[in-house]
Amino acid sequence: MEKEKQGFLEFAYQLYKTMKTNEINLVYEGEVTQEITKTFTSLTEKSLSKSAESNTVQKKVFNVMVECLQNISKHADSLSDEESERRGIVMVSKGDDSYNIITGNIIKNERVPGLKESLEHINSLDKAGLSTLFKQQIKESTISDKGGAGLGLIDIAKKTGSKLSYQFKELNDQVSFFILTSTIKRN
Repeated sequence: MEKEKQGFLEFAYQLYKTMKTNEINLVYEGEVTQEITKTFTSLTEKSLSKSAESNTVQKKVFNVMVECLQNISKHADSLSDEESERRGIVMVSKGDDSYNIITGNIIKNERVPGLKESLEHINSLDKAGLSTLFKQQIKESTISDKGGAGLGLIDIAKKTGSKLSYQFKELNDQVSFFILTSTIKRN
């Protein structure tokens, strides 16, 4: 037991060092609910208001983070059929010239190709193209029972002005881990 505790403390310290080095300001892993979203966003708001960051950048980081958290709470799948909570990981890191909001959640493998296609389509568009697509999605109201129609991802791309960076790590023949990185320039 003592050895396990030491191992965990060492792991926690290494994680802390990594976070300090990479300027990771906030990390959350667990179920993503409306309450968690409120708490996490208020922590981020406090953290940003202490920084010398411009209001525009603060607002973008805040809005993109809310959108990312809502994506997890709406679209995350669970690891197994017995589990029903929508869990995810959210990190906010600050670099020299940008903020990164990194989210990760479980997604059923059958949903990966469609999501990949949407992400590639969004990344192929410029600002005007994103606005057109956004309006088109709202007009067509092809909103599924989960809500959205990819509106969240389009909105993130519009707000950040950057391409969405993503990865899928297959966990087993049922599910994969979906990682999305949204970058907000600081200048």
